[in-house]
Amino acid sequence: MEDFEEEQQRRKKPRRGANGFDAAAAAERRKRIDAERRQLPAWAARDQLLSLLQQHRTLVLVGETGSGKTTQIPQFLVNARFGFGSGTGQTSVKPRAANGVDQDPGDAGPSTSGRGQANGAWGGGGGNCIAVTQPRRVAAMTVARRVAEEMGTPLGQKVGYAIRFEDATSPATRIKYMTDGLLLREALVDPALSRYRVVIIDEAHERTVSTDVLLGLLKGVQALRGDDFRLVVMSATLDAGRFVDFFPGAVAGLIRGRQYPVQVMYTARPEDNYLDAAVCATLQVHTEEPPGDVLVFLTGQDEIDSAERLIKDKLASLPRSQPATVGEGAEGAGEGADGADPSAPAPAPGGPDSLLVLPIYAALPPEQQMRVFEPAPPGVRKAILATNIAETSITIPGVRYVIDTGYVKSRDYNAKLGLESLAVVPVSQAQARQRSGRAGREGPGKALRLFTEADFGQLEQTTPPEITRCNLASVVLQLKAMGIDDVLGFEFMDPPPRAAILRSLELLFALGALDAAGKLTEQVGQRLSRLPVDPMYGRVLLAASDMGCALEAVAVVAMVATENVFHTPRAKEKEWRSARLKFVAREGDHLTLLNVFRGFSELPKESHKARTQWCSDNFVNIRALRKAEDIHTQLLRFLGPPSPPGLGLPLRSCGDDPTPLRRALAAGLFPHAARLQPDGSYRVLATGRQVFLHPSSVLLDRKPPALVFSELMHTTKTYARDATAVEPRWLPELAPTFFAAKAPGQA
Repeated sequence: MEDFEEEQQRRKKPRRGANGFDAAAAAERRKRIDAERRQLPAWAARDQLLSLLQQHRTLVLVGETGSGKTTQIPQFLVNARFGFGSGTGQTSVKPRAANGVDQDPGDAGPSTSGRGQANGAWGGGGGNCIAVTQPRRVAAMTVARRVAEEMGTPLGQKVGYAIRFEDATSPATRIKYMTDGLLLREALVDPALSRYRVVIIDEAHERTVSTDVLLGLLKGVQALRGDDFRLVVMSATLDAGRFVDFFPGAVAGLIRGRQYPVQVMYTARPEDNYLDAAVCATLQVHTEEPPGDVLVFLTGQDEIDSAERLIKDKLASLPRSQPATVGEGAEGAGEGADGADPSAPAPAPGGPDSLLVLPIYAALPPEQQMRVFEPAPPGVRKAILATNIAETSITIPGVRYVIDTGYVKSRDYNAKLGLESLAVVPVSQAQARQRSGRAGREGPGKALRLFTEADFGQLEQTTPPEITRCNLASVVLQLKAMGIDDVLGFEFMDPPPRAAILRSLELLFALGALDAAGKLTEQVGQRLSRLPVDPMYGRVLLAASDMGCALEAVAVVAMVATENVFHTPRAKEKEWRSARLKFVAREGDHLTLLNVFRGFSELPKESHKARTQWCSDNFVNIRALRKAEDIHTQLLRFLGPPSPPGLGLPLRSCGDDPTPLRRALAAGLFPHAARLQPDGSYRVLATGRQVFLHPSSVLLDRKPPALVFSELMHTTKTYARDATAVEPRWLPELAPTFFAAKAPGQA
């Protein structure tokens, strides 16, 4: 592999090609990028990091905000040709023993597990690629693009990324950024992860389900591959001791970061409506504060869409002004550590033309997510409306102001009832600090927390790992598919509740994925493990193939995977209700979503104007529809073709007959079946829990005797979302084992 320094010198030769390429300008850009890299704290720690990985199989690295750990460490490893030479005595990284006591780098010595060799080479086999996992897709894509630029290689060659439904890699790829979930799926096919010489788990503090499962699997990979494999676990805010204790012979290190001071402000009293307060705060920053972009933390797509509309409506009422160019002082504001600069420019113009509102959330199509990273036009301020995706996974340049609502959308699983619900809950103190820190990446900033300082003191210190509070059916299915039969004995860093694992085993058995001995069944279990959807919806797809409605079911599953297809402007509620009537299916929400998808799909893809107008006329979210189209295309690939990843299943259409699709939905969603009660509520058959139809459901006025639903959402009541009417007699017919175990009269 060509050394980075040699490649850099070669690329510095100025020339202009026949195609007009300005080689001198490109060389100058590379020179600037190289200078930026050398200023990063991680650069000074390079030799010591390589030394630590020569001596230890596992490095637990706390890389503080701005250290450059995510972009630089994979490059260090590649440029070292996977050989880890002895350290140079750099003190930028302080190795720590398992007891938390700082070690002198020169005294680290060989690890107790005997890894490493004096000449810096370890192992003779193994793969030739470095995997770097991220908890979110947008982080994998943006970091891969940056590292490819730094290495002077086209994206997809030496550096690439892979996310669900998208792969930008090639056989030449040596650094592969990917979601943790995708690496977990690769482990289904190759449990030893033999392609990778090094795996880096980034943002490990988020403790997603996929991350926690990966940590347990990687512990086994280490035992299997020995000296041919290295693991780096890193984060900006990590309890390093926990991870060092989990991996035998691990060493912990710290890279100091670059963080400018952030002035944190609180509200004097609790806010009655944090969404309205966030909108007002955004406009206040825009009209009163010096230049700098604003990052607003909200809980989900629905709130982001609402906030975007409210901001634009309020902006329209502001007096128009000529956008003024942001002065040079905007950059200079970050050079001092004392905050205010007397030479700072005047506040940015507060007119409607000088604020660019941009959303970012997980379900947003990748090309639209990338817009938040582009600089705004001169004289224009960006207001980025984000979920917790922007807490640590990505860094958005230009942000000087953070508005924190103090809430996050979180899933909670009641193992006793076997139901997962989605609720808006307060953030932890650690999350609030991460959010505030986003304002200090490039210069002094300000953070406004839309809650009182007393309320901050009442927040939980940290967020419990996701694996302790979610439905584990997908996890259990994947572990079974990897040949791990003793799921209860699997080594998690934080073991999930035993009741949650047992409930998941029961569910998979009821779905037909497991036999009585707990083994994967061939016709259902093995197929479900290959589908990148929730097992219940995977069962819907398999049933739909048997029932002749696979094409409709794929569209429904794709639509459910997006959020908030309809948007409801407050000022046009009457028009919205009239437009929605064109799509309403009396059978329920799933078939209504199918009608929307069909209407959108009939429009030519190349006609962007016509599609945009259609969505505007029908109060439909075009971003959600585009995302659904992408998922639809990929799901067809997983189901139809006879060769991997396809299952070779028949893909037929039921036309306008809704019955096959309703039966297919019942065949997968029967654990979420409910019967109508005299008071108008519903009782979940599996648990007896009282739930209510969500106010947005098309079944709200009709209230069928029985239905199945996608999920529960808890606010003032527990609501069932995305419901479809089913015939009560179908349930014991389609899931006899499940309903035979219920008390008489439940079904």
